[in-house]
Amino acid sequence: MSPPTTPPWRGPSRSHARGLPAWSAPTAEVPLELFAICRPGEVTPEWAWDGADGRGVRVCVVDSGVDGSHPLVGDLERAAEVVAGADGELAVSDCEAADSAGHGTACASIIRSMAPGVSLSSMRVLTDSIHGTGAALLLGLGRAIDEGYDVINLSLSTTQSRFCQALHELADRAYFRRCTLVVSAHNQPVLSYPWNFASVVSVASHNEPDPMSFYYNPSPPVEFFARGVKVDVAWRHGTQMRVTGNSFATPHVAGIIARILSKHPWLTPFQLKSVLYLTARNVICADGGVNDER
Repeated sequence: MSPPTTPPWRGPSRSHARGLPAWSAPTAEVPLELFAICRPGEVTPEWAWDGADGRGVRVCVVDSGVDGSHPLVGDLERAAEVVAGADGELAVSDCEAADSAGHGTACASIIRSMAPGVSLSSMRVLTDSIHGTGAALLLGLGRAIDEGYDVINLSLSTTQSRFCQALHELADRAYFRRCTLVVSAHNQPVLSYPWNFASVVSVASHNEPDPMSFYYNPSPPVEFFARGVKVDVAWRHGTQMRVTGNSFATPHVAGIIARILSKHPWLTPFQLKSVLYLTARNVICADGGVNDER
């Protein structure tokens, strides 16, 4: 029996089986589909992403928009934004691939530099001054999750606790739909969301120059450290800028994840976390060395 060519999570939901509790599977009558995942002797950086460029992976940047004409970004699969209609109700609509703030374009350019083959999309939820409403974030993020992106880069957070539960539900929805949310920690030592949820990949900065260097943090809630200090990125009106912040560490990890998925497309979010952990530079390998020495 061969595994299906389409991952199970892209198909229809399993119907309820009579005589079994909800969510159960009648495996005595209908065998579960095989799950195509290889079993390497050791997960190494070479196994994880060498030779991959992100081709076949769809990444959405939920941010201030993305300038698709910037040479460091390139063409977008789709550009959408959250807008208020005549009745004041928020809706998602297609828009020009533009970004007058620069923040989303910066994140997209990092992802493109890390994984040049990815299919990039933009969901604008922030204003020109890099502010936004919780309602816009919830709607835009929810739509991006429902549209089936493999990876969503979320280089923003909210300190408003009233949005915590709704964001938690969206993070769980993404997790079970095999959509990996890569979320930046707040730049200030304050309580914010959704980066501190266990179902997302949370990222803060280190101050080394290598874009492929990342570290596992043994003292959560933030899980990984990636390059986020003095990073050259695309900016507004075709320009470039040198920036610092957890916002810019996050797309480094999103790009690495895209490369991993390009090579191993059946990895689920929790398996991707394991691969990141096992390939981080400070993790001791089976032979007693560390990835940093390889």
